[in-house]
Amino acid sequence: MKRSALIVALALVFLSGVAVGAIGYRLLVAKPAAAVERRLTPEEHRQRYVEMMKTRLKLSEEQLAQLNEILDETRRRYEEYEKKSSAEKQAIRQQHADRINAMLTEEQRIEYAKIRKEREERRKQMEKEGRLPLPPGR
Repeated sequence: MKRSALIVALALVFLSGVAVGAIGYRLLVAKPAAAVERRLTPEEHRQRYVEMMKTRLKLSEEQLAQLNEILDETRRRYEEYEKKSSAEKQAIRQQHADRINAMLTEEQRIEYAKIRKEREERRKQMEKEGRLPLPPGR
């Protein structure tokens, strides 16, 4: 009788530990699907930023117009930089591929072309999902 009571007691302690762990995990770590925020579009982010600046700094209409001009100019400059940077990155990628192709046999070049195509498709899928791709060579 004592042995079975001990087994029941140990089982209850174990089960209570599992229950407390599950409840703690749910409360402290897991987020329900409704709590996960979607990413803001650049325009939504800008609207929130302008509204916060306007409210907290009590901007006048003139200052608000100046802020919007500054934001427009900054966006334009970032876009120019991205175009320039993108072209430079593409040139580096092409040099990378050319150098690797130069050391490969014809059979290896065919397989390497397949690898590059697969990686490009994976990168496009990641961009579509909103995840940033890893730099080439990783």
